[in-house]
Formats: sequence, structure tokens, C-alpha cells
Amino acid sequence: MKDSVIQLILQAGYVVKGVLLILLFFSVVSWAIIFFKQRYFSKANKESEQFLRAYRVNRDPKSLYQATRNLFLSPIANVFKSVYTDEAKRDRGEIKRLLRRYETLESVKLEKYLNFLATTGSTTPFIGLFGTVWGIMNAFHGIGSAGSASLAVVAPGIAEALIATAVGLAAAIPAVIAYNYYLSMARKMIIEMEDFSEDLLELFTRAAE
Repeated sequence: MKDSVIQLILQAGYVVKGVLLILLFFSVVSWAIIFFKQRYFSKANKESEQFLRAYRVNRDPKSLYQATRNLFLSPIANVFKSVYTDEAKRDRGEIKRLLRRYETLESVKLEKYLNFLATTGSTTPFIGLFGTVWGIMNAFHGIGSAGSASLAVVAPGIAEALIATAVGLAAAIPAVIAYNYYLSMARKMIIEMEDFSEDLLELFTRAAE
């Protein structure tokens, strides 16, 4: 079965091969993003837990910064460190504006690359459908050239069409699942970050006074 599929791909027309290459590109990049985001969110969650433990033990901004300066992926820790090192903080209003600014930057980091997964999930089925249509066109062309509608004439074109459809779905389905999963994780961490910002606002306001 495997050899027959490979043989069909090798015998496919240039258009169908081009479609398959495009789908392969989307699939490879999508899986790379999936593995990258899995490691990213896993480590970010662990760093956030580490930061919150340090925060519960010590509420002094300087000591807290020294204890958590090596945390780079936690959005909560990054917001704290960014505001702490920003020389613009003078009053409560300015501190609040800084918190909102750095929250936005961290939100962008959390959602980075997810748009590619969404694009893959929405476009690859249609790219595969284009290959399907082209394969069917080849099948009808074969019927016209041979003057016969036998299975031997139409089978290669239909097989090309089905392969393009299958590859398109194989690229789209994992991308859609991963996009929804990671988007929910990103939104959960964003909500936690925004909630904790109220505590940081009080912490920095007391320190400024």
C-alpha cells in the first residue's frame, strides 16, 4: 500500500506535485510550531509557579527581582521585571499604564505563531481541494484521450485527487486542534497575568511611596 501511494505521487502531474509540496510545507511548519509551543507553555507555566512562590515569600520588589531575574518565559515574571526596571514609574497612574503596556507585549508573545496554525487549518483543505479538482480533470482528460471510461483509464487521476485531499486534511486537522488548544492556554495565562497585575500595582505603588 505504501509503495503504491509513493508510486502514485511520483507519477502525478506537476500541478498535483506542486500542491503536495505546498501542503508538506504547511504540515512541517505546523508540527514545528506545535512542538515549540508545547515546550514554551510548559516552561512558562512552571516559571509562573516559581515566581508566585517567590512572591508569596517576599514582597520586597528588589529582593523579588533578584530571586526571579532568571525567569524568561513566565508572562507574570516578565511584566514584573519590565515594570521594575522601567525608570518611568513615578505614580500610580504611570505604573498602571506600564503594566498595561507590558501585559500587551506578553500577550503577543503567548499568541505568537498561532496565526500560522489558524491559516494552515483554514487554507490547506482548499489547497488539497484544488489538487482534487485538477486530478479529476486529468481523469476526464484520460477518458477523452483513450475514448474509454474504464477503471484503468480513470483510476490514476482519481487517485491523485484523493491523495491531494487526504494530505490537505492531514495538514489541517492537527493545526486546527493545536490552534484551539494553545489559544485557550494563552488566554488562560493572559487572564492570570491581568488578575495578578492588580497585586503588582499595589506592590509598586507602595514601593513608590
